[in-house]
Amino acid sequence: MKIGLEVHVGLPTKTKLFCRCKAYATEPNTAICPICTGLPGAKPMLNKKALELSVDISNALNCTIEKETSFVRKVYFYPDLPKSFQITQKDMPVGHSGTLKINNKVIGIRRIQLEEDPAKILREDNYTLIDYNRSGQPLVEIVTEPDITSEDELRVFMNELKSILYYLGVDVDQDIKADLNISLSDSRVEIKNVTGLKNLIDAAKYEIQRQEKLIKEKQKISQETRSYSEAKLSTISSREKESDEEYGFIFEPDLTTYSLQSIKPKEPVYVSEIAKEYSKKYHVNESQLLEIISFDKTSLKIIQSFAGKYEMKSILNAILSFKRYGKSELKEKFIEKAIKLIEKGSYLDGEVISALEKGKEININNNVVNTDEIDSEIRSIINKNKQLLEDYKTNKKAMNSVIGMVLKKFKTNPRIISERLEYILSNEFKV
Repeated sequence: MKIGLEVHVGLPTKTKLFCRCKAYATEPNTAICPICTGLPGAKPMLNKKALELSVDISNALNCTIEKETSFVRKVYFYPDLPKSFQITQKDMPVGHSGTLKINNKVIGIRRIQLEEDPAKILREDNYTLIDYNRSGQPLVEIVTEPDITSEDELRVFMNELKSILYYLGVDVDQDIKADLNISLSDSRVEIKNVTGLKNLIDAAKYEIQRQEKLIKEKQKISQETRSYSEAKLSTISSREKESDEEYGFIFEPDLTTYSLQSIKPKEPVYVSEIAKEYSKKYHVNESQLLEIISFDKTSLKIIQSFAGKYEMKSILNAILSFKRYGKSELKEKFIEKAIKLIEKGSYLDGEVISALEKGKEININNNVVNTDEIDSEIRSIINKNKQLLEDYKTNKKAMNSVIGMVLKKFKTNPRIISERLEYILSNEFKV
């Protein structure tokens, strides 16, 4: 099995790629001009910020960045393309021959190119609408080698990529679109414009099963382009796969060749490497740490600021408690007070977090508990009574007996035991 990706990332620029229209407008067809609607005689002007961001991404994915880059016209006819061609890149992309390491495996990055987004088509029962606001929005397309070989690798790759983009300042809250290329035989099937990680995984899962069935039945797998139906959780044939020759690429005469030598790329952040390093150094759970910092710059800054000064488990506990109960943004002064309370044996519940946020003094005399010992006892009880996990799937009250057993050993607030039990079930037993 071979899976390759073409990931389309919207860039956070104020204006579009080749004109000065607002990049992300909400009211349909209000951020348009002769350039992005393809009127005769309109001349494109490259957005420098978009070029810089594309260099940042290329550098973060260990690409070779040549001295110069240029653009081409990708010619095809479709209602979302008012010029009847898309300005993109081909032989001189911003970056090429890169890598991204996941799970001790290297995924090749074939190229990273800068291009404009087509318009948005909205289909209803008996009519079609087009919103040209999206026409000309800046995109970076990240094309991988077909090195991904499972759904799990696909998930890890996308999460790692999104985290890298997040730390570069690219808005990953916007759903990233991707084209999936899946091959279980000599024929390659492309699934176009899949939005969101869940849909990407579901589309891959369905398409792999579909091709496996065809191979088992000794039927031919057609080389084609398919679309993904979120409602049906299936892929649907849309057209035969086009070749490069059919697009009729030609050099974009209205744009020059651009130098990349003067652009200094932003330093990338690889949270998976940080999580691995800190888990070994400070003896904390790598997955938990990765989950905390993957898309949270503030948490990473706090962790790096307090690392070595306090126990790492206390730091993570304080951050997680504020994320769970807090009503304001994370602040170092609140987190530090929380860490000190934890290291004195206090349990951080909603009341404590609320008091910290309001700047109140905390009386911990009635709130001292060793949660490590409670957690250990909970794990021990569950591991000795595996049937509890099965019962819990259909009856949430099945775990009440665990709270009672722990209470016999630790004379503390039942709510604390209940919260620790809920946390362990969610994060360690995954039920």
